[in-house]
Amino acid sequence: MHGLTALELARIQFGFTVSFHILFPAITIGLACFLAFLEARWLYTKDTVYRTLYQFWIKIFALNFGMGVVSGLVMAYEFGTNWSGFSQFAGSVTGPLLTYEVLTAFFLEAGFLGVMLFGWNRVGPGLHFFATVMVALGTMISSTWILASNSWMHTPAGYVIVAGKVVPTDWLEVIFNPSFPYRLTHMVIAALLSTALFVAASSAWQLLHDRAVPAARKMLSMALWMVLIAAPIQAVVGDAHGLNTLEHQPAKIAAMEGHWNTAARDDKGGFPLIAFGIPDMEREETRYAIEIPRLGSLILTHSLDGQIRGLKDFPKEDRPNATVLFFTFRVMVGLGVAMILFGLLGWVLRRNGALYRSRAFLRLAVLMGPAGLVALLAGWMTTEIGRQPWVVYGLLRTHDAVSAHAAGPVALSLALFVVIYFVCFGVGIRYMLKLASAGPAPDAHPHDEPSYGPGSVIPAAIAAASTPNPMAPHGQRES
Repeated sequence: MHGLTALELARIQFGFTVSFHILFPAITIGLACFLAFLEARWLYTKDTVYRTLYQFWIKIFALNFGMGVVSGLVMAYEFGTNWSGFSQFAGSVTGPLLTYEVLTAFFLEAGFLGVMLFGWNRVGPGLHFFATVMVALGTMISSTWILASNSWMHTPAGYVIVAGKVVPTDWLEVIFNPSFPYRLTHMVIAALLSTALFVAASSAWQLLHDRAVPAARKMLSMALWMVLIAAPIQAVVGDAHGLNTLEHQPAKIAAMEGHWNTAARDDKGGFPLIAFGIPDMEREETRYAIEIPRLGSLILTHSLDGQIRGLKDFPKEDRPNATVLFFTFRVMVGLGVAMILFGLLGWVLRRNGALYRSRAFLRLAVLMGPAGLVALLAGWMTTEIGRQPWVVYGLLRTHDAVSAHAAGPVALSLALFVVIYFVCFGVGIRYMLKLASAGPAPDAHPHDEPSYGPGSVIPAAIAAASTPNPMAPHGQRES
C-alpha cells in the first residue's frame, strides 16, 4: 500500500467492506420473499414439496441473514472512524434515517425471526406464515430507509446549510428525493434476480447430480419464471434510472459512455455508442473506440439526434474516473442482457418439454448462478464511483469528508479487514454453497423442524443477528 494517502486507503477500505457486505442483503431480500411465496403455496395447495423447499432454504437464509448483519456492523463504525467529516456535515439527515430503519425494520425482523426459524411445531401455520411475511416485509422496509439515505447523498433535497452543516427542512423531500424511486426499484429487482439465479444454479446442480429431482425441478421452474419476468423489467427500470442520472449527474453519464466532447448546437448527427474503448483521463479521449453511430443518442435521449454534455464540459476536479466507470457499467449491462437471454432460452426449452433434460442448459444455469451478484456489484461501483469527487453530490467533497488520520493506521486496519473477511466470511460462504449444492434431503419428513446440525455456524449467526449494537444500526445491511 506504499504511496497511497489516508483518503485513498479509507475509500478502498469502505469499498472493500461494503462490497463484501452488499452480497448478503441482496440474497436476504430475495430469499425472504421466496420463502414467503413457498409457504403461501404450501398453505394453498398442501403440496408438501413446498414445505420441503422452505425447510431447505430457511437454513441458507438464516446463515446469510447473520453474515449480513455482522458485515454491516463494521460500516457503521467506519462512518465515525474514517468519515467523521461526513458524519458532522450530514449526520442530521443520515442519522435519523438509520434510526427509523432500526425502529421499523430491525424490530420487525427481530420480533418474528425466531418464530420463522423455529416455530413450525410451536405455533399454528397461519401465525408462522404471518411471521415469514413480516420478516420479508422487514427486509423491504430496511432497504427503503437505507436507499433513501444513499439516494439523498446522490440527489440531496429538503435541506438548508446552517453553519456548515445540513439541516433538514422537509423530511418528505429528504426521503423521496429525485433519485430515490429509481434506486429503490433497481436495487429490489436486482436482489430478486440475484436470488433467482442463485436458486436456479442450486437446482440445476442437483438435477445434474440426480439429487432431490422433484424438488429441484420445482425450484428451477420458479426461478426461471422470475428471471424471465424480472430481467426485462430491470432493463426498463435501468433506462429510467439512466435518464434520471442524466438530469442530476450528467458528468457520471459522460464518464460511463466515455463521451468527452459535446457536439456543436448545429450538429444534428447525434452521438455514437462506444461499444468498446479505453477512456484515458490524462489524454482526455477514449482510445481504440469502437462506435455504433447514433445509438448513444437513441439510448440516452430516446432521439437519434439528441446530445449530452461531454466530460470536457466539466472542470477536471469534478470529473469521476471514466476508465473505471466505462467498464463497470458495461459489465452490469452485459450481464443484464445475458439474464434476459437466459430467461428466454429457459422459456423456449420449457415449451419444447426439454427444460429438465438439457444438460447443456443446466450447466449454463450453474454458470449463471453468480451473474446477478456480479452485476449488482458492478452497478454499485458504477453508482458510487460515479458520484466522485463528492460524498454528498455538489455539497461535500470526498477529501473534506475523511477523518484526519495518518496513512499507516488506515493501511493496517485495511490489511486486517482483508484477512479477517476472507477467513470468516469465506468459511460462511463456503458453507452456504455446500448447503445449496446438497439440496433437500430426499427422505425429509414434511413435519420436521429444520435441523441445523451439530457445530453449525447458523445458531451463532442468528445469535449475532439478535443482539443489536446501539452504535451500529442493523440497517447497515442494506447500505
